[in-house]
Amino acid sequence: QVQLVESGGGLVQAGGSLRLSCAASGSISSINNMGWYRQAPGKQRELVAGITSGGSTNYADSVKGRFTVSRDNAKNTVSLQMNSLKPEDTAVYYCNADVRVPGRWHTYNYWGQGTQVTVSS
Repeated sequence: QVQLVESGGGLVQAGGSLRLSCAASGSISSINNMGWYRQAPGKQRELVAGITSGGSTNYADSVKGRFTVSRDNAKNTVSLQMNSLKPEDTAVYYCNADVRVPGRWHTYNYWGQGTQVTVSS
């Protein structure tokens, strides 16, 4: 079994910064894409930022220039540095990973439990 555990959420004033981290553990051979999604109340879950195993990144237009995603392949971790936060960034943030487990050719998709980010105006 594979677990993704997030940390780093909290309450911050507009213009502030937060750093989210996510660690994958369990029976892991390798991890392909990793990323961060968020879901605000009454809204659908949306992709915030993604990163491939090779380090290629993609971002939602709403966070480009403010958020930076990174990963450590040796430690199976992914992070999201969030700067210049806005009230509209308030949401539950979820870590996501495509994991290859021992003995399997295909990947399985896993989610973390989510961490709350609240940005006050």
